[in-house]
Amino acid sequence: MDMMPQWLETLLAAHQNALWFITVLLDLGMTLVLFRVFGKTGLYAVVVLNIMLCNIVGPKITTIFGLNTSMGAIIYSGIYFATDLLGERYGKREANRAVFVGFAVSVLVVVFGMISLAFLPSQDQQKREFAVSIHGALSLLFNFTPRFIFGSLLAYLISQTHDVWLFHLLKRKTRGRHLWLRNNVSTIASQAIDTAVYGLVVWGAIFDLRTAVELALAKYVFKVVIALLDTPFIYWARTWDVRERDWNEGPGIAES
Repeated sequence: MDMMPQWLETLLAAHQNALWFITVLLDLGMTLVLFRVFGKTGLYAVVVLNIMLCNIVGPKITTIFGLNTSMGAIIYSGIYFATDLLGERYGKREANRAVFVGFAVSVLVVVFGMISLAFLPSQDQQKREFAVSIHGALSLLFNFTPRFIFGSLLAYLISQTHDVWLFHLLKRKTRGRHLWLRNNVSTIASQAIDTAVYGLVVWGAIFDLRTAVELALAKYVFKVVIALLDTPFIYWARTWDVRERDWNEGPGIAES
């Protein structure tokens, strides 16, 4: 069964560049909505959700504006937006906490995914075909090579830690001014680290060197564009009077 109507699938297939732009805006918009409703908890959720999605759809290669890139390049950039917004509103400690929560959850998802493969599919006559097909799909997903999983998590941990460090270094050096500078410089520099590590460890093991470099450079171009696009969003969100909610008491209450 298709996940979307045939007419919509055909429309999106014919407008891939527009779909990229819509996806970026959806990712940034989702971050703003979760932040508005749940405060910093919502930003933690964005980091966890995006890193999990990147581990699932990251290997998918598509063509946008004539460049071959992976789906991970589209979704992954939202993590930087969330951690930068966390750092701007709540400080370096909260931003780093989100980074390590995202890393821990990613490791657990991979571990339990691999454990699920150790369970044999049902051999019941009525359920066997469905059970075997699902087992095969999960095997393809979680056995996409340990190198991909290791490279993805390594690139995430190094680049995100660097992003938080550089963001707050620039904030201190500029005495809290020029948000656009620290937002863009920290993200663009950290994305370069992420792209280099991921390209070397993952793409370098799957493709020849030239193809790996082309994929890495294209991925970096899209990451830089998204970093520039999210600047108005972080300026907008930092002015919100967001209150941390106590869900037992109902209304939002100011964070102490």
